[in-house]
Amino acid sequence: MTSAPARPRRRARRGEGERLREEILVAARELLAETNDADAVSVRAVADRVGVSTPSIYLHYADKTALLDAVCEAVFADLDQAMEAAAATTEDPFDSLRLRGICYVRFALENPEQYRLAMMRMPGHQDSSPNAFTAEDIVAGPTHKHLTEAVQRCIDVGVFAPGTDPLLVTTGLWAAAHGAVSLCLAKPDLVGDQALALCEMVIVHAGMGAALASYLGDHSHDGTGEEHDHAGMSEQLAALLRSLPQL
Repeated sequence: MTSAPARPRRRARRGEGERLREEILVAARELLAETNDADAVSVRAVADRVGVSTPSIYLHYADKTALLDAVCEAVFADLDQAMEAAAATTEDPFDSLRLRGICYVRFALENPEQYRLAMMRMPGHQDSSPNAFTAEDIVAGPTHKHLTEAVQRCIDVGVFAPGTDPLLVTTGLWAAAHGAVSLCLAKPDLVGDQALALCEMVIVHAGMGAALASYLGDHSHDGTGEEHDHAGMSEQLAALLRSLPQL
């Protein structure tokens, strides 16, 4: 794909470095969205897009990897704002989780290369930098924090059983959404134009399953490597389902 022509740019005045840094970041995101290829986002291409010399980029970002890491941070900032806006349309705590999840997968489906860059790079990959956007950055960031708070509100109103670990549920729900959308991105022919519908189904089922499991008791591993006895789980589940009112 042919890059857009360079933007004419006057020489920056003293104190305008931060604005140039932001323009560089915006240009990198634009190129990534247009090409859907992180390899196409070269420092030279970004410099041409902004209308500055290549050395000017290095004054703000050490290399291409550092620039792409900054793109990842910006992606998650946008994602958090979108998820918060979606959740604000309901007062129901459990529906808030559903809306957050749908917003998450829609964002990923509409921005596939940005999502791959932020969420699907392997740790220790050759393009990793010392300041790479890591799992620790995600957990410490606002997106994870707001999702955990949303899960806690569900615990507070009894959607999940008292004593449920909100961090474990948060990670589980995130894993479900990530798994579904990653499959859709990696194998688009598998679901065709039903990608969003499939992801929403997975999100809803994961949430309902987590809620149900929290009241059935812990049938997972305890961290010691020993598996709990699952005998009787079917009976518990069947009894609970029979007790539900008919819809």
